[in-house]
Amino acid sequence: MIQFVLLISRQGKVRLTKWYSPYTQKERSKVIRELSGVILSRGPKLCNFVEWRGLKVVYKRYASLYFCMCIDQEDNELEVLEIIHHYVEILDRYFGSVSELRLWFIVCELDLIFNFHKAYYVLDELLIAGELQESSKKTVARQIAAQDSLVEAAKEQASSISNIISQATK
Repeated sequence: MIQFVLLISRQGKVRLTKWYSPYTQKERSKVIRELSGVILSRGPKLCNFVEWRGLKVVYKRYASLYFCMCIDQEDNELEVLEIIHHYVEILDRYFGSVSELRLWFIVCELDLIFNFHKAYYVLDELLIAGELQESSKKTVARQIAAQDSLVEAAKEQASSISNIISQATK
């Protein structure tokens, strides 16, 4: 089971966190500080798996971001690497199709900063309770498109209601 997901920039800034196990706020801060130090200090040629506190941390660097997932000792590291890559591919499709992944990540960190709620939504469609929910990229893309259309419809409805209210109060 995935315990938590972290997205960390090369500068050590946390861009996204998702916790599937109970941690207090103090523990979360300590975990982020420790893992940031461990992962950012590792060389690029080293293995993408780190044993940490009786758990395993699987991470992958894509340009300026480290995608990290902490898993139980008995879980398969290669499967988690595939889940990370799967998440990256879905984000790539969602935030704009650019053929070269490195070029996409120049934009992606900003997309994650300004549209973090959408990145969380994509992650929630992919994982539930620390387990892979959906392996089909097309299905996830359809769910995200449906959510976006609901959000747009709600915005239009709110706009029309506010217009009616403003006209009624004149």
